[in-house]
Amino acid sequence: MPMDVAIIDSGGANLASLVYALQRLGAKAVVTDQADVIRAAPRVLLPGVGSAGNAMARLRAAGLHTVIPTLTQPVLGICLGMQLLFASSAEGDVGGTDCLGIIEGRVERMPASPQRPVPHMGWNRLRILQADPLLDGLSDADYFYFVHSFAAPVGAHSLAVTDYGAEFTAIALRGNFRGVQFHPERSARPGARLLANFLKL
Repeated sequence: MPMDVAIIDSGGANLASLVYALQRLGAKAVVTDQADVIRAAPRVLLPGVGSAGNAMARLRAAGLHTVIPTLTQPVLGICLGMQLLFASSAEGDVGGTDCLGIIEGRVERMPASPQRPVPHMGWNRLRILQADPLLDGLSDADYFYFVHSFAAPVGAHSLAVTDYGAEFTAIALRGNFRGVQFHPERSARPGARLLANFLKL
């Protein structure tokens, strides 16, 4: 059975649940940090949990920080993986972390308040700004599961936004690269639909 998607091994604990979610959709997924496997895959997922600094260090150690921006097949970043698509993140040592630079902009820490604690954890709806095949069959009424403390700004790259005190990019697009701030593998039917749409890209 041919591979449907390569999942970049970012060391996150969500890898197994992501593989299982894809298997439920009938897709064959391979978790790898090998550049030749990733380049040859018809689609690539970049998941991520934890800190931007640690995730970028792992990608650099595997030589993938120069490989990922050159990919031409559909690529989907998930949670921290989406944030890594941006130029930089405020997360990390003094000055933050340089990321993959595929999408312009800097990921910033979300402001906390008594009404809106950080990390932002829970179910939220999207406000869809642009049509895209990734969103086929989905609408502003659908809820997705978020867990994050940093968020990407709203800009020309934003396919959808979510409001948590202020709006941030929930789904990003630049060329063949897309990213989702939420966890589709933990987002019930809407998440499964989004992953199924990705497998058709």
